[in-house]
Amino acid sequence: MMYGLTPFGRTGFDLWNAFNDFDKNYFGDSMPTNSCRTDIRDDGEKYVMESELPGFEKEDIRLDINGSQLTIAAEHSTNNDEKDDKGNYIRRERTFGSYRRSFDISDVNTEAISAEYKNGILTLELPKKKPEEPVSKRLEIK
Repeated sequence: MMYGLTPFGRTGFDLWNAFNDFDKNYFGDSMPTNSCRTDIRDDGEKYVMESELPGFEKEDIRLDINGSQLTIAAEHSTNNDEKDDKGNYIRRERTFGSYRRSFDISDVNTEAISAEYKNGILTLELPKKKPEEPVSKRLEIK
């Protein structure tokens, strides 16, 4: 049975998305959310996943496989301090960004996954598992 590459948490009630929807409805669409757009394409022998992760460095990104689950996680922070001659702050800005998303990869050959990060786009090539040939044999009658 082929399941296809699907994100976890996309069916049923999702408390996190409900909270984000509340923020959007209450504060308007100007509230930033920590999300990235992910496109998944079926190229026959493999899936190609492209995730937009602007502002992250390659070192900020982790790809973990646990059983049949692939998790993409990215986290970074910056601290911009500007002080005058006496050591008093003129400007102090801190930012923090994080992203985490999991996908079902039960029909992917996890040993052959490749990943590349370029210009804010994480591209993964996920080769599909070869379908198992049905085993047929003749039984001897005693």
